[in-house]
Amino acid sequence: MTAQTLPSARRNVTVLVLAQALLGAQMPMIFTIGGLAGQSLAPNACLATLPISLIVLGSMLAATPVSAIMQRFGRRTGFLIGTAGGALGGAVGAWGLYTGSFVIFLLGSLLTGIYMSAQGFYRFAAADTASEAFRPKAISYVMAGGLVSAIIGPQIVKLTADAFVIPFLGTYGAVIVVNVVGALLFLFLDIPKPPAPSADAPKGRSRRELLATPRIAVAVICAMVSYALMNLVMTSTPLAVVGCGFDTGDAANIVTAHVLAMYLPSFFTGHLIARFGVEKIVAIGLFILACAGGVALAGVELEHFFVALVLLGIGWNFGFIGGTAMLAGAHRAEERGRMQGLNDLLVFGGVTMASLASGGLMNCSGGTAQQGWTAVNMAMTPFLVLAGGALIWLVLRPAEQPAE
Repeated sequence: MTAQTLPSARRNVTVLVLAQALLGAQMPMIFTIGGLAGQSLAPNACLATLPISLIVLGSMLAATPVSAIMQRFGRRTGFLIGTAGGALGGAVGAWGLYTGSFVIFLLGSLLTGIYMSAQGFYRFAAADTASEAFRPKAISYVMAGGLVSAIIGPQIVKLTADAFVIPFLGTYGAVIVVNVVGALLFLFLDIPKPPAPSADAPKGRSRRELLATPRIAVAVICAMVSYALMNLVMTSTPLAVVGCGFDTGDAANIVTAHVLAMYLPSFFTGHLIARFGVEKIVAIGLFILACAGGVALAGVELEHFFVALVLLGIGWNFGFIGGTAMLAGAHRAEERGRMQGLNDLLVFGGVTMASLASGGLMNCSGGTAQQGWTAVNMAMTPFLVLAGGALIWLVLRPAEQPAE
């Protein structure tokens, strides 16, 4: 990146940090109350976390078309579509609560997934105009914007959850406002629209060829496992906290601590990657995720929930940002839309399965909340082994040349 483009790159990062902070607040809001609201509407307790699963499913389904839209029309268009999806999802979810319809509530969750998908591209957009040296820092700074969302999201839940006779209706109204206001930020985004490819322009590798590249395959696996396991545990946390005798306020405080832990390390994750290498940081992230499961299995006192969820957030940060940085340097510009859409399709596909499994493990694998919580955390083990093994395999391979 030249000296002339550096200010533009920094402005884009600033816009994306603010978007992560404001628009990102809706995700801890919905993840705090989604399972509890679903539990009040669902005909079967095993379906309590289905609304959250539908958000992730919507994100998975939207990943490829949103990425294609950004590749053709630019990042701004894709991000505005995301805010429209978030606002519509909030409105439909509110209507589902008002009418007591679980099906309508699920539809709202599915639409919210459009926003979640678009948010997933903030980190890639930060890298678009960044130099190779600035790229991991740009990704980290954007992820760090989630610190503000971690604070204001659960606080909005506390202010709005009981604002109306129907529980959580006010929170979904607040989600609409957040999306409408946050959409204005993207008017200041300055990322050039990708040029239309000429007939003789390089086409890049096919999706199959990309996934057959060892570094790309391991980056996707580590990102997918880090995000899926974080979602698996976080989705069940409010149900486990309330089921073990604590209240919704305690669950909101734990989610706040968790989301803070997700994003606070982002201030230095990029520096750690630049200094020690991405493979080491991803490995540390996987180890911390394993520690989170160990703490959760040690007991169900409030401090166990807090410590486990803080470790879960830190492990996700290292594993997911590390996987993103690894992927960003492993494909070429003409492959960007194809690879990034495929990556998020696979990552959120894994997260969808984890979210679906979370409710079943939590509510239907034992007679008590503690037994369900144990099942959720035990389920982390095989996937940590998979990601750790893939990373070790990559490190032991001969070094590859990075993509131009």
